[in-house]
Amino acid sequence: MRRLIEIMLVVAILLDAAYWTIWFSNRDWIASEHTKAYYDFENAFPLADLWLGVACVLALVTLRARRPSALLWLVSAGSAGLYLFAMDFLYDVEHGIFAKGGGGAFEAVIVTLTLVFSVTVLRWSWRHRGELLSGDRAGG
Repeated sequence: MRRLIEIMLVVAILLDAAYWTIWFSNRDWIASEHTKAYYDFENAFPLADLWLGVACVLALVTLRARRPSALLWLVSAGSAGLYLFAMDFLYDVEHGIFAKGGGGAFEAVIVTLTLVFSVTVLRWSWRHRGELLSGDRAGG
């Protein structure tokens, strides 16, 4: 399971970087709407997603090095993702984004992946907090 967490962290980092690269270079590929309000909403996320990315990188580095601080960074990454999920999900539901064709389907995938990632990382890291804090081979 530890290896799966490491893979999830790498995927989260790559998806975060890819999303914002596409958003700022060719947002038509991923935009669910083309309104000023939607663009303003999405443009409010880069700093929060940067924090998520930094937390994921630090979680990955400290987890692989078996440092006790891995618990801090895993909980930080999981909670940052859960917060971003909640904001994104509520906006999408309130504005009918999920029903807006391919962009809405893409948004649904992102929101689902964010929720699954966050809950999995938080649950695993809490269950293995003793091993993480001692630097043991948490989760094998």
